[in-house]
Amino acid sequence: MTDQYHQTITDDLITRFREEFSSHPTAELMQNAVSEVTVTNVALRRNIVTTTPHTFSNRLDDWTVTNQKKSGRCWLFAGLNLLRPGTRKLLNVEEFEFSQNYMMFWDKFERANYFLSAIIDTADREVDDRLVAYLLSHPLDDGGQWNMFVNLVNRYGLVPKEAMPETESSSATMRLNATLMHFMRQSAQKLRDLAAAGADAAKLDALRLELLGTVFRILCIHLGTPPQSFDWQWTDKDKKFHRDGEVTPLQFAAKYATLPLNDYACLVNDPRPDNPVGKTYTVEYLGNIIGGGIVKYLNIDTTLMKDIAMRSIQDGEPVWMGCDVGKMMNSKLGLWDAGLFDYEGVYGTAFDLDKAGRLNYHQTLMTHAMLFTGVDVVDGKPRRWRVENSWGDENGQKGYYVMNDNWFNEYMFEIAARKSYLPADLQKALELEPKVLPAWDPMGALAR
Repeated sequence: MTDQYHQTITDDLITRFREEFSSHPTAELMQNAVSEVTVTNVALRRNIVTTTPHTFSNRLDDWTVTNQKKSGRCWLFAGLNLLRPGTRKLLNVEEFEFSQNYMMFWDKFERANYFLSAIIDTADREVDDRLVAYLLSHPLDDGGQWNMFVNLVNRYGLVPKEAMPETESSSATMRLNATLMHFMRQSAQKLRDLAAAGADAAKLDALRLELLGTVFRILCIHLGTPPQSFDWQWTDKDKKFHRDGEVTPLQFAAKYATLPLNDYACLVNDPRPDNPVGKTYTVEYLGNIIGGGIVKYLNIDTTLMKDIAMRSIQDGEPVWMGCDVGKMMNSKLGLWDAGLFDYEGVYGTAFDLDKAGRLNYHQTLMTHAMLFTGVDVVDGKPRRWRVENSWGDENGQKGYYVMNDNWFNEYMFEIAARKSYLPADLQKALELEPKVLPAWDPMGALAR
């Protein structure tokens, strides 16, 4: 081990650093600028702003954006927004939204069961075991993954927004989540204590069911009671009235959701050397519905991911995607570019971790899900992408953002696409047994 004496910060070292700062050719100039305005305003490259218009050779959207407000439900919004165009066309209406609150209710309920079952599975481990500690850190988050969205549609169906509208707690989840996290951790202690006392599986399961009953009650109080059926009727944009009568959520999904979600695969770009392309991956204890489909990724290179997303849009279908949304982004302009901010020029140092290094050293991960609804293609290759966000219509072009293709290379991580877009060998690779990544791996971050 290095001698602690040589790690000490001395007065001479501080004097040296002061002198280096004073003699640096731009440091004091940057200090003056950043003292008065935000560093992002100082570092913003104007030439990128002025050369990135919101125009696209292929654009699908003619609808308004949605708003997840103060919640982490982007993956649900993106999934429901993917289904929305087909349903709008089928109903012949200008605007339509599925109930995001309905999906959130069942996700929270199923995630509670998933968590309690995981606590029973790991009851023989110490409470400070890394996996147990991780589970307790993330008992019931807002986030999720593509396969989890498909699980919910398959199990619980869909309802229009008016059948289960937003509540204060669905639009601002902090207080509900705080209550649920408290109850989940308290429940974990009860289950672990019961297991430590030698209880058999039947007693542990009885307690799990009792605890789930309380979760259901908490969710109903905050989000409303999800409908078992509802009366469905509407007037289309030609002012023609339609009545479908009493339908269940599963019947509604079967009739009005036009995309075959089970024919889709979740495709990721993970450039870390230990995770080769052409292989499948999952994340330990990442899921929502026990007995549903697992979260399963096929790792592909970025070029193929772009090609599949581009072809999907050209064929008339938006693309669900996940990325590291906050990097090199100007939300007011609705703009992403890998070099949007000249931080190297401001600070006089390089920021040169590559994508794999950023994953390994916790500098990047999936943080947000959205839709690609357009692409600008030049000579057969994408130049920029149009993105439907779910943050309302105040930023970007009424809530739509533009992503330059260089940003895709660095901060895009996954898309959901029809398996048929994959080459034959990769379609076959989807059948491979997935490598299990640890629960805390960044490939599971979107669910956190």
